[in-house]
Amino acid sequence: MKITSMTTFAVPPRWLFLKIETDEGIVGWGEPVLEGRAASVAAAVEELSDYLIGKDPRRIEEHWTVLYRSGFYRGGGIHMSALAGIDQALWDIKGKALGVPVHDLLGGRLRDRIKVYSWIGGDRPAETAAQAKDAVERGFSAVKMNGPEELQYVDSRDKVEKVVANVAAVRDAVGPDIGIGVDFHGRVHRPMARVLLDALQPYHLMFVEEPVLSEHVDGIADVLRNSATPIALGERLYSRWDFKHVITSGVVDIIQPDLSHAGGITEVRKIAAMAEAYDIAVAPHCPLGPIALAACLQLDAVAYNAVIQEQSLGIHYNKANDLLDYLVDPGVFAYEDGSVTIPRGPGLGIEVNEDYVRERAVEGHRWRNPVWRHEDGSFAEW
Repeated sequence: MKITSMTTFAVPPRWLFLKIETDEGIVGWGEPVLEGRAASVAAAVEELSDYLIGKDPRRIEEHWTVLYRSGFYRGGGIHMSALAGIDQALWDIKGKALGVPVHDLLGGRLRDRIKVYSWIGGDRPAETAAQAKDAVERGFSAVKMNGPEELQYVDSRDKVEKVVANVAAVRDAVGPDIGIGVDFHGRVHRPMARVLLDALQPYHLMFVEEPVLSEHVDGIADVLRNSATPIALGERLYSRWDFKHVITSGVVDIIQPDLSHAGGITEVRKIAAMAEAYDIAVAPHCPLGPIALAACLQLDAVAYNAVIQEQSLGIHYNKANDLLDYLVDPGVFAYEDGSVTIPRGPGLGIEVNEDYVRERAVEGHRWRNPVWRHEDGSFAEW
């Protein structure tokens, strides 16, 4: 079998899909995207195709190694996202060629379903309690919300109280048994992270995500190690080498590699195994499209330490299109009782509606995250 072509499609709301074709008619799909940099990743995929066209798609480990190591300069969001989508598509081809789901090729699933959470609120959280209650009524047993808006290194108490009031309202609305994740989104600097973690402790959160940017965890390591609330991070780490220090430092309880950013199924399987050796949980990051989610679920099926899966259905980014729109059978993601069943079909277990992908790719997208500023005019982390 030989790879004959690689085609990318930028589709709304902010995704990039990859189709890899072979001379035997077997097609694989991947989702190589870095939010806000989709065109750059598409260009990287096109560059990497110079090596892949004409190769046997089934030699996944070989191709991953060459595509990562042979360029001399390696790693980073764009390179690893391009490699991630390629890797997903190669696994999809291999599974389809053998007539089995990817998780069968990784040793067979050790779970039938995995817990999922629903996003509530947006960048400026409002009426989050009502949204949380609605999510629970739709069967979700866990939700995630943004915590603070923009914060200076040292900021006012009223901003802290606003976060606390928002979280308290959600906890009151859903009761004590629903998981609540609060995403600091890397917006918080070390001094305010200390204050917020302490202030939110009474609400028994499922986790706090990105309490500070990953590059700053060393400066707050003691606080994170001693936090009564589990600490989650990792969406902006792209390889096992990026995760190595975070895992061994003891600052994180839940890692969140993104299978469309961190080298795909091949790499995240290794990252998850590293974390398991340190008794750290895995909750893959995935506010993306259906191909990325399908790849995550194949990993969740075989990673013992996978605990919960992010998914984007109804997320505030999904305005022009939503998670299920690009699938022939949306029922493949069977949400029930706060969980989703691991897809059992060959490859990634989904069938992409290529006609609709091509139709929406005509519109495409040029999604960019907003640029925030503090009251003094200086840049604020979004």
